[in-house]
Formats: sequence, C-alpha cells, structure tokens
Amino acid sequence: MREISLDRLRTLVAIADHGSFAEAARALHLAPPTVSLHIAELEQRVGAPLLSRKRGQVRPSAIGEVLVERGRRLLADAEQAFDDIRRQVEGLAGRARLGASTGAIAHLLPQALEVLRQQHPAIDVQIAVLTSQETLSRLANGTLDIGLVALPQPPVAGLVIKPWRRDPVMAFLPAHWQCPERVTPDWLATQPLILNDATTRLSRQTAEWFAAAGHQPVPRIQLNYNDAIKSLVASGYGAALLPHEATTPVPDPRIVMRPLRPALWRRLGIAHRAGPVERATQHVLDALWDLRLA
Repeated sequence: MREISLDRLRTLVAIADHGSFAEAARALHLAPPTVSLHIAELEQRVGAPLLSRKRGQVRPSAIGEVLVERGRRLLADAEQAFDDIRRQVEGLAGRARLGASTGAIAHLLPQALEVLRQQHPAIDVQIAVLTSQETLSRLANGTLDIGLVALPQPPVAGLVIKPWRRDPVMAFLPAHWQCPERVTPDWLATQPLILNDATTRLSRQTAEWFAAAGHQPVPRIQLNYNDAIKSLVASGYGAALLPHEATTPVPDPRIVMRPLRPALWRRLGIAHRAGPVERATQHVLDALWDLRLA
C-alpha cells in the first residue's frame, strides 16, 4: 500500500487555503503541473475526488475537507517533531540522565542545576540516587549519560572517568564538646562515632585513616545520608567524618567543624561514555566542570 506523503498533503492544504491551483503553486514555489500531479496522486490513493471547481474557485469536497483537516494536524505534528529534534541537535533542548550519591545531589548538583535553568531551561536533567558502582554499571549499559563517582576507580571499558573535585573531610562534632583544634585518630577513636555506611567509599577511607594509627573503632550507628548524620551530631549523639564543600553554608550552630590530622580528602570524578557527546549532555557537563576544584 502506498503511503500518503506530507508534500501531497501540504499541496492539498495550500489549495484549500488559497482557493486556486495557481496561487497554491506560487505559495509552495512549485510548478503548476506539479501541483496538479500531487492532487491526482492523492485522489488516486483515496479513490474519490478531493476538490470541486465552481465559478473559478477550487474548494475541498466533503471527503477533501476531512483530509484537509487531518492533513493540517499531521503537518503541524511533523513540523513540531522536526523543531524538537533541531532543538536537541543544537543543544537548546534535550535530556541528560545523571547518577550521583545523596551527598553530591544535596550539596553540589543544585548549583549546576541553577546554571542550567538559567542558560538552558529546556534541558531535562533526570537524576538517580546511586552508588558509584551502580552509576558506572548504568553508564556502561547506556541507561545513564553522566555519573558523579568517588575516586579512585579502576578503568571501565567504553567510559571516560576524569577527576572533578577534591573536598576536605572534616570532623563534625557537637558544639558542647571540648574539642582539639585539629582532630587526630587517637582522639576521635575514644569518642562516640556516627559513620557512613560500610558500603561507601568514604567509609573505607575513614577505616583506613583510623587503621593507619592502629584503631578500629566501632560506631554507634552507620548511615548513608549525610544530612541525617549531621542531625545526630547536632543532637550530641556522636562525632562524624564528612566531606565539606567550600560553597555549602555553615552547619547548624550546634555543630563545630575541625580539620583532621593527618588530612583526609573526598575525591570525586565525572564519568560518561567515550565518544561523541550529545549537546544537551555536554551542556550539563560544562555546568559541572565549572564547579571543579583541584
């Protein structure tokens, strides 16, 4: 079965609008015989006359009116589809799927999202809360476009992983405690602790920091939500080791922060698939790179 082309429908709609083959030909920049051929092909395809000629005016027949109305909608839909695609190709619109931890989503992504809202409001950033390993896995299978992951990571075939930020890990302590100016593993190991969930990179870093000084402290509780950890610190439940981004606000006045000795850093990287990057994804990457710290 032959399909009805959009060009033929456009010709029919133009004749209905102008009431003349000649005027339709001029409007469409076509030769008059081409306009006649388009209508003949449509009528052959439909099996009925689509136009009637009375007193020098060309008007759609009853069947032609139905096809003209449907044709207008089809042409508008096609135009919108091509406009949407053009906007995505030009990076004016589109979708970017991003995976990150709760900490990165809460404290780092909002700044990038605000920039994108102002500069590229039609880009839809879809965010998933994932561990670094889940993020890399989904990047590899094509269900994510960008990932924020803890470093270091082993190489993953087909992915690019680049350093993004290095933020200091600080001791978050109840303000009413008597605290040293710099917190050491020896001192902190004697305090009640609230630590990150054992599945996280930060938990492993924390354990190594204590182990280097000969300690293996047992925390009162382990969580994977930094804001919940800070709330417990503020209540006096214990001390925590958490990354502190320079752009985040001063914590609850019931909390004091102290640097660590030796220093500990949380390193994050940006991961994406190797090869050409769609423009919408590139705009998101650009906004993230603007938040880069050495």
